[in-house]
Amino acid sequence: MRIRDVMSTGVVTATPTDTVRDVVVKMLSRHCGAIPIINGNHELLGIVTLRDVMLPMYPNYGDYIHDSVHSRDFIEMEQGYPEVLAKKTEEMMTRNPLTVSSETPILEAASYMGLKNLRRIPVVDHGKLVGMVSIGDIHRGLFFARGGCETE
Repeated sequence: MRIRDVMSTGVVTATPTDTVRDVVVKMLSRHCGAIPIINGNHELLGIVTLRDVMLPMYPNYGDYIHDSVHSRDFIEMEQGYPEVLAKKTEEMMTRNPLTVSSETPILEAASYMGLKNLRRIPVVDHGKLVGMVSIGDIHRGLFFARGGCETE
């Protein structure tokens, strides 16, 4: 089975000059955790995930090591959320993300996801974004092709 058999097409995208707020609205309205960032030629430039949006508000690792109780004020950190939302996607996106092609075997893509702890990967053919594939898409494809239709 190939990625083309399980990937999502018609993917919601954003541009580098869109705000993070615009991207989060798209994520929330589509119930997805990542938005690919493309240019006018539909070439993939990066990706913004919900994790990318949340990370700027987390304490630094050193804060946990030096003082695990008093070094951070989580309520104060939450106050920074509007500032994060006002940024442009190009400031926050992961540039040149890992991609697969529509011809990639699904278990090869799943192995990349496992190695990199990713839940979804953009699908790019000939330099153009053609879809997204999630670990759920791969599992659903395997289930219906290999395990879901058997009778006892």
